[in-house]
Amino acid sequence: MERISWEQYFIAQARLVALRSTCTRLMVGAVIVRENRIIASGYNGSVADGDHCIDDGCYIVDGHCVRTVHAEANALLQCAKFGVATNNTDLYVTHFPCLQCCKQIIQAGITRVYYEADYRNHELAMQLFKEANVQIKKIQLKDVQIIV
Repeated sequence: MERISWEQYFIAQARLVALRSTCTRLMVGAVIVRENRIIASGYNGSVADGDHCIDDGCYIVDGHCVRTVHAEANALLQCAKFGVATNNTDLYVTHFPCLQCCKQIIQAGITRVYYEADYRNHELAMQLFKEANVQIKKIQLKDVQIIV
């Protein structure tokens, strides 16, 4: 059996992290990678010690659950909390980042975003990534099974 590529490995890791999500609408996972090493991970979930969607339902405003912190933001906040630089890193995420996460990714200095599934891909997010020279690549997980 041939080893999986780094891209496949890290997108599989993002999918595994998503299994910790507490949002019932969409489970999202993200990992930040530097030189083929995971430096942080995050999933969409409520603030520490807060009410969770799985317990109290989603809190919907304008069609979005506002109870949770997005996976990408949680990974970036983990880096901030522990003093880990994010400049020139890669982000692997299960779903295309929303507009707000896109801006945070750019500000954090992440240079490449790999995602598995399209999800409300915002035109401005794609434009901002392009203007900031952030490479975007869709990765299909293949020959890897994560059984739930």
